[in-house]
Amino acid sequence: MASAQSIIDARSERLTDRFRGAEVHPQSLTPSVAGRVVRMIGLKIEAAGCTGAVGSRCLVRLAPNRNIVAEIVGFSDGRLVLMPESSVEGLAIGAPVIPLEEENAVAVGEEMMGRVLDGAGQYIDGGGDALPLKRTALRGEALNPLSREAITEPLDVGVRAINALTTIGKGQRLGLFAGSGVGKSTLLGMLTRNTQADVIVVALVGERGREVRDFVDETLGPEGLKRAIVIATPADQSPLMRVNGAWRATAIAEYFRDQGKNVLLLMDSLTRFAQAQREIGLAAGEPPVSRGYTPSVFSLLPRLVERAGNNQNGSITAIYTVLVEGDDLDDPIADASRAILDGHIVLSRQLADEGVFPAVDISASISRAMVSLVDAHQYAGLQAVKEHMATYHANRDLITIGAYQRGSDPRIDAAIQLHPHIMELLRQPIESSISMSESVTALQTLTGVTGEQEVSDA
Repeated sequence: MASAQSIIDARSERLTDRFRGAEVHPQSLTPSVAGRVVRMIGLKIEAAGCTGAVGSRCLVRLAPNRNIVAEIVGFSDGRLVLMPESSVEGLAIGAPVIPLEEENAVAVGEEMMGRVLDGAGQYIDGGGDALPLKRTALRGEALNPLSREAITEPLDVGVRAINALTTIGKGQRLGLFAGSGVGKSTLLGMLTRNTQADVIVVALVGERGREVRDFVDETLGPEGLKRAIVIATPADQSPLMRVNGAWRATAIAEYFRDQGKNVLLLMDSLTRFAQAQREIGLAAGEPPVSRGYTPSVFSLLPRLVERAGNNQNGSITAIYTVLVEGDDLDDPIADASRAILDGHIVLSRQLADEGVFPAVDISASISRAMVSLVDAHQYAGLQAVKEHMATYHANRDLITIGAYQRGSDPRIDAAIQLHPHIMELLRQPIESSISMSESVTALQTLTGVTGEQEVSDA
C-alpha cells in the first residue's frame, strides 16, 4: 500500500494544478478571496482575509512548494478556524490560504467495490484511481422518522451466539462493547465474512496501521474483499481525517442502500471517532463537559448513527464497536452509545480468560429488535438461558469451592447441569459459519423448548 503522506501529497498537488488554471475559471479564484495564516496553536490554524462556510475546505500553501487541505471548523473575531487534514510541518506565519469552492462531497459508485480508501477518499491499495462519477454529501441527513421502515426481517450473521440469543434485524444499529484483548476484532472479522449482505462497508477509525493490512489480507481475504469497501484512517492520521473516515463510510453505505442493496456497515470504532472529535472540539475552543469530551461529541454521535437503518429502497445494518476502558460500561461514550443504539453485545473478559470465543456475555447483551424478529419459542429459550446464567453466577463462589450440596435447590442444580452446554453454545471456531436455523435448533435442543414444551420443562 502507498504511504498516507504520499497519497496526501499527490492529492494536494492535484488541487494545486487546478488552481494553476487547469480546471478552474479565472473568476472562481481571485486575490480578494485569498487569506493568510495569522496564528496556529496545537492543531488549530487561524486565517484572516478570507471567508468560507463551516464544513468547507481551504488549500493552505506551505514552504517549500507543499500544500495541505484544511477544513473550516469555526470562526472567531473575523478569523477562520481551520483543522488540517495532514501534517503541518513547514507551515509559516503568512502562508496563503485559498478557500475551495468545491463542495465537501463523497464520490460513490460500483467502482469502489473491493478497494481500500483513506478518509479523504483516495485509494491507498496501490490499485490505481477509479474515480466514480456520482457524488453525495459527506455529512448527509438522517432518515425521516416517518419514512424509516420497520425492522422486521432477521439478519443471518453466521455467529451462533448472536443468531440464537441476540438476533439482529436488517436495518438495526448495534453496539459491540469490549475492552482490550477480549476478541473484538476477531468477532468483527467473523461478522464480515459470514453476514448475508449485498455490500459490506468497513470503517477502520483510529486503529493501529498494522491492523489495516491484517484486516484486508487475513480477515477479509480476496473473496471477502470483492463485496467490501474499506475506509482506513489509522491512529497516526489527523483527527479530521479520522472523523471524515466515519462520515465517508456512512455516506457510501447510504448510496448502496438507495440502490436497493442490503448493506452491512462495520465501524471500528465509535470510540475513536468520538476521541477524534474531542481533539477537534478542544482545539476549536469548546469546553470539556465529561471526562474531557466536548459537547460536539455528544451531538455528532446520534447524527452519525441515525443515518443507518431501513428506507423504502434498502437497508443499512450498522455494527459499531465501542471500547470500554478498564471494562467500565459507564464510560461517557459507552453510556451515550447504549442510549442511541438498538441494542448492544457485550464481550466478557472472564469468558475470554476461560477460552470461550466469541466471549459474548448473554446476561449483559440485548437486541431491542429481537422480540419482533423471532417466534415465542426462541424468545422463551433466550429467557431460559439468561435465567440459568444468572442463577449460576449468583452462586458461582459456592459452586467453585464445593460448598454447594446438590439437591439443595432445583434451580441451582439445573444451572450447574446446563452451564457447560451453554458455554458450548457460545463457543465457535473462527473459521466456521453457523446459519440462523442451525443456531435456533441448537438453542432449542439446549433448553428443551419446543412447540409443545414450556420453559419450566427445561
